[in-house]
Amino acid sequence: MGNICTCACWVVLREKMSRLRGRDEESRPILQEDKFDATDDHYGSINPSDSSLFSSIPDLIPESHLLTKSSEGADSQQPAPDPPSAPLIPESQQNGHVNNHHHQNGKEAARAAEDGLAVEEVAKGSPEGTKAEKDDQEVIVIQDMGFNIKVVAPGIEPFELQVSSQEMVQEIHQVLMDREDTCHRTCFSLQFEGNVLDNFAELKNIEGLQEGSVLKVVEEPYTVRESRIHMRHVRDLLKSLDPADAYNGMDCSSLSFLNVITEGDIEMKKRKRNDSDSVDCTPPDYVMPGAKDRPILPLQPISKDLKTPQCLKVLTASGWNPPPGNRKMHGDLMYLSVVTAEDKHFHFTASTRGFFVNQSTQEIFNPKPASPKCWAHSLIELLNQISPIFKRNFATLQKRRVNRHPFERIATPFQVYCWTAPQIDHTIDSVRAEDAYTSRLGYEEHIPGQTRDWNEELQTTRELSRKNLPERLLRERAIFKVHSDFVAAATRGAMAVIDGNVMAINPGEEAKMQMFIWNNIFFSLGFDVKDHYKEYGGDYAAYIAPCNDLKGVRAYNGVDIEGLYTLGTVVIDYRGYRVTAQSIIPGILEREQEQSVVYGSIDFGKSVVTNDKYLELLEKTSKPLKILPHKVINDQNEEVQIISSVECKGIVGNDGRYYVLDLLRTFPPDVNFLPMEGEELSEECKVLGFPRKHKHRLACLRQELVDAFAENRYLLFMRHAALQLMSIRQKKATTVEEEQKISKRLVAAAQGLRSPDLPPKEVNDEEENSQTKEEDPTNQSPPTTQPDGEQPSSESKAIETKESRESDGKDAANSEHPKIGGCPRGQGDSSKDPVDAEAQALVESLAEQDSGSLDAASREVINTACRAIGSLSDSEFDVRFNPDVFSPGVTHPNPQGDQFRKQKQLVKDAAAFLVSHQIAGFVKDCIEHSITAIDGQSLCEALHDRGINMRYVGKVANLLSQHKLLEHIHRIAVSEMICRAAKHQFKTYMQGVEMLCLSAAVSHFLNCLLSTFSNPHPQLPEDFGLNMNKKKKNKKRSRYYPIANHVDREWASLSPQDMWSNIKTEVKEYFDFSLTCDSCDSAVETYGLQKTSLLREICIKCGVQVLLREYTFDSKHRATFTEEDIINIFPIVKHVNPKATDAYHFFQSGQVKIQQGFLKEGFELINEALNLFNNVYGAMHPEIAACLRTLARLNYILGDPVEALNNQQKAVLMSERVLGIDHPNTITEYVHLALYCFANQQVSAALRLMYRARYLALVVFGEDHPEMALYDSNIGLILHGVGEIDLSLRFLENALELNKKYHGQRSLKVALNHHLLARAFSCKGDFRAALMHERETYTIYKSQLGEQHEKTKDSSECLKHLTQQAVVLQRTMNEIYKSGSQATIPPLQISPPSASSVLELINIINGIVFLPLSQKDLDRLQQRQQVLGNLAEKQAKDMPAIKEAGDQESSAPKVPEEDDAKATSDVADADDGAAR
Repeated sequence: MGNICTCACWVVLREKMSRLRGRDEESRPILQEDKFDATDDHYGSINPSDSSLFSSIPDLIPESHLLTKSSEGADSQQPAPDPPSAPLIPESQQNGHVNNHHHQNGKEAARAAEDGLAVEEVAKGSPEGTKAEKDDQEVIVIQDMGFNIKVVAPGIEPFELQVSSQEMVQEIHQVLMDREDTCHRTCFSLQFEGNVLDNFAELKNIEGLQEGSVLKVVEEPYTVRESRIHMRHVRDLLKSLDPADAYNGMDCSSLSFLNVITEGDIEMKKRKRNDSDSVDCTPPDYVMPGAKDRPILPLQPISKDLKTPQCLKVLTASGWNPPPGNRKMHGDLMYLSVVTAEDKHFHFTASTRGFFVNQSTQEIFNPKPASPKCWAHSLIELLNQISPIFKRNFATLQKRRVNRHPFERIATPFQVYCWTAPQIDHTIDSVRAEDAYTSRLGYEEHIPGQTRDWNEELQTTRELSRKNLPERLLRERAIFKVHSDFVAAATRGAMAVIDGNVMAINPGEEAKMQMFIWNNIFFSLGFDVKDHYKEYGGDYAAYIAPCNDLKGVRAYNGVDIEGLYTLGTVVIDYRGYRVTAQSIIPGILEREQEQSVVYGSIDFGKSVVTNDKYLELLEKTSKPLKILPHKVINDQNEEVQIISSVECKGIVGNDGRYYVLDLLRTFPPDVNFLPMEGEELSEECKVLGFPRKHKHRLACLRQELVDAFAENRYLLFMRHAALQLMSIRQKKATTVEEEQKISKRLVAAAQGLRSPDLPPKEVNDEEENSQTKEEDPTNQSPPTTQPDGEQPSSESKAIETKESRESDGKDAANSEHPKIGGCPRGQGDSSKDPVDAEAQALVESLAEQDSGSLDAASREVINTACRAIGSLSDSEFDVRFNPDVFSPGVTHPNPQGDQFRKQKQLVKDAAAFLVSHQIAGFVKDCIEHSITAIDGQSLCEALHDRGINMRYVGKVANLLSQHKLLEHIHRIAVSEMICRAAKHQFKTYMQGVEMLCLSAAVSHFLNCLLSTFSNPHPQLPEDFGLNMNKKKKNKKRSRYYPIANHVDREWASLSPQDMWSNIKTEVKEYFDFSLTCDSCDSAVETYGLQKTSLLREICIKCGVQVLLREYTFDSKHRATFTEEDIINIFPIVKHVNPKATDAYHFFQSGQVKIQQGFLKEGFELINEALNLFNNVYGAMHPEIAACLRTLARLNYILGDPVEALNNQQKAVLMSERVLGIDHPNTITEYVHLALYCFANQQVSAALRLMYRARYLALVVFGEDHPEMALYDSNIGLILHGVGEIDLSLRFLENALELNKKYHGQRSLKVALNHHLLARAFSCKGDFRAALMHERETYTIYKSQLGEQHEKTKDSSECLKHLTQQAVVLQRTMNEIYKSGSQATIPPLQISPPSASSVLELINIINGIVFLPLSQKDLDRLQQRQQVLGNLAEKQAKDMPAIKEAGDQESSAPKVPEEDDAKATSDVADADDGAAR
């Protein structure tokens, strides 16, 4: 009856783990401020219109269904592919190589379990497990018995509900509380055969429950808590359509406009016919090519039925609360005050039996029932009795609520903020008021006797067992749930600290030194307390240290060593302050820090202690994190062994756990920003001006860079050793043939070529490096299969080539690759470079021998290779870093020794590798268009993926400026530097602003940054000038009051000249880039920026929300922004996002299957990955959006455009909700959805989606960008297909100009654009223009592909056809001139394009083509894939310990991206449907 509280669930979790398998938060309360724990949250919202529990939110599907059913929204059901493959992949294959033998075994296992699923799995133990443990296999049989039950509830007809034996009674509660006809009930129990069912009982454990059983809904008596829960639930129902929470950034609500854009066509109509006859094709003026305006209002379009029907005016707790003692004796629990829509006032009594109208008024207390008596068990029923308007409007609201897509209603796991918002009405809301102004902590009022112990919850979830798949799913689900709750609580606490609502634990200290504890979370500010960071840069270092610490926490959590614990850590930037929120180690506040630390140093290396247990635990992190065990000398002149930086502290809590904290220097220092006397850097670093003095001395290399560097050194090691080994073997060769063979392989390896006797590559490799790879839009890296997903044949291959970018989840750049010798293998993986594979095989064959059995020559080979690549060991490959090697204040035992010199050189080499290899590689990738950055965030992610810190973006921009083809990325880089410099200034600017002037200060800052008006003045309060004379008093006052009261009025004197002078200085000092502008207008003119994009970037970076209106930036007579334009200030939250490792392995394995051409098998694996992601994350997450996007593309290729549309719609909705309505990924999702809409003959919806994508792109990056050519080509083709030729030509001509600019005049993309224009002009009857464009097409194809190429021949035929038509037209015109109107005009053969030919061209533009491949080609392709797969399997078996280390470093799944470098010229053979 009712709902049990969330934290009480954790007690049950510990005591009854077996009963709660797969469910860690089902008992959440309704009465909760955090939307995570409300009924309509991201783990439990269900479409009440569907009686099937399975078709509700995927999170409600237990493990028994995860591997057999597709996760769908409530509005549709997708049958699982038949037959499903086994969901678990053996350990040796989890890094991507899945062979057919395993797949067939999985099918047999699936067939063997008719009522369940037999899962074969390698047991995963602790990271230190032995090889024997890893080789042990277990079979887990999960019984899956689905059946139907009948539910009988009061007042409605009985209905059937499909359930699973694995589900719990609590899940049925959640379904009933969201169904349209039962949602008004919260206080009830479920009874079976007269017995009340336990909420946590699994249905399979209920004796006698079977197909057709009847569950009875029984109304239960209320308590005060239950009545408050009920009141909150009613409020949530009434507010379910109100977007106010999404605009205000509350309760994990966020915006979605997909169904507003499409006007419901996709979800509601799903029309099968072509609706081109009724299509309004005219795009808005601001979307047309060449439009100069960048309006903001269309960013959030207004829905026709946006206004929520008003059901009530007021529903609040009465002032007569609490009931007096005599009324408690009569069962009164609380009193409510209600004002109906008819403006009638009522007072309700909540009693144990339900709710009734009493006789009280505002002035008179009379709790007796009114006459006539109105009573009901629920508030909704009572309100229906007394208010006809409520009854009518609530029914309307319910219909609209249940008709919304579930993904529009589910709360997101983390709050998403929007940088614009309309002015919304503020209405009375007692629940909101209670949340804001009651004395309780907000989240924990329902917990008996205590607040939530965040540290205990965070650590307990990590201690859960992980031996098999169900246990790992439970563990990861629990970790994610607790972490998301912790982030929400930490964010709210940090805002309360800065707003001055939390008392400091050291109130006598200066404001910047104060610390806070709220809700069992410790908060500290980003200032240098007591000169702790004095030698490292003072406040600058103190500001950057929390982010470095967060990176360290992410690294250690990724390794996930059993017995080693990190603190829950969240970094929040709010109003210019940086707040670090951490869970509290038990006992840490009861003793001094010196007494607590048993490992590491509290004074940056002066005094250092160590601990054997910590050394044992940290030794396990040494290889995966590339940290070298080393010794330092403490203040007592003793050598101390540590396996971390000296700043890392080890504290044993009162709970007996071993914690590590202060992980800010986990990774080696970046010596390019660390000038030191007597230390020389490489020449390539010196050329670029390194070392440079930075604002702080905590600059460290990124984990991605460390991994990439180790990988690069490993490949060098392999090649070096292979050259020597083959040279030795050549000398020992016994036959001439063998000697010649080895000689050829030696030369090939030395030159980086393929050995002649290696297995052949696929048919297209010979032309892989031809010019076509960088030009043709169809040149992508394709998986091959038949459209129906059967085994590849010689008939045709369906190619998926262009996959959209993914934002989230790029934490470890190389973690998805197998690890060799403790180092990740990425670009040099054998699957990509057979030469490296051969070299590796040679070296590993040597490594398989015992070191004692190696002859002297072989040992010398290894020693020489180790010395050549700078290995710290001469006998084996060992690239690890000493993070303290350049730390000031740390004394090393032998600083002049050879080993220490090697350690220093390795750090220098890594810094040089970043400059010479990674940055250069990034620029090369940009030139090849394998990177497409469209805003600052996507540029940042692309750089971080390659291990390049953002402090290098100035150097990157200088290199980009040397290439005209990279003008668009250079523009984004300059914009990013300007916005980051402005953000740095905003930080110090806001710290001196008092609460009274926040909106005035922010608007003044934006005016100085963006407005053309040269002399803006802030709108100050009337008494502001008087207050300025009270500075001395305020200084004294701020010592004892919260930091929010520490004010400084200098912000009001900021001018645009000062602002841009500071920005230029900051960009030069921080990024080493010289801006040649001194105002926003000159920046716009010089670098091609646009002010709307700058406003968007600065608002997102600083957490500012502005009013949704059109801004006039160029007015010289008035400022652009007023204080009324500043709606809110949001926090910027940084945290470690937990990963679903098993789901990731499935996703990766599915990608490999797709790349091998087995699309159907890949589909099954990715579908299973989607189910596992749903089980861990709930229904909403960026990685789930990536899965849905991939499934949609596979559906489309496999010939199911309807299901592709269904999945892509979910991907768009999810991307809008969890990433943002104008996020780069969201734009790409819109384009994909438009393609599938057109394939489903929803032309109108497709056009609206493309217009939306183009508008968002204009706001984000403007029109001058190569991506815009893709959007315009799509729009032009769709318009061409519906006969809007003139409009089509405008978009196609713009696409042509952009492709010429960014791909070159002779590129195949340009050729295709010319051909599209020729088609359009020919349909218009302008054969002269059509011939001109087709001649350009023919010329390019002839020069690039040759005369005999099929595309060239097709273009030639098209030219002939157009010439004939032009001749006929000219003759006709001549006849008219000669004979006048009497001439006979033969009809021109102008046929409008068919929908199929337009769709074929759209497929090509978006990277989907069909290629004819011969059986010989297929055999060669499969042979090569088999060789590489066997090699990877052998590596995994030979090195289990290394493999375990690899598994510990998981990252988010990445959808296959474009890879122009892998494109083959055979793609040009695809029929573009144009010349036929």
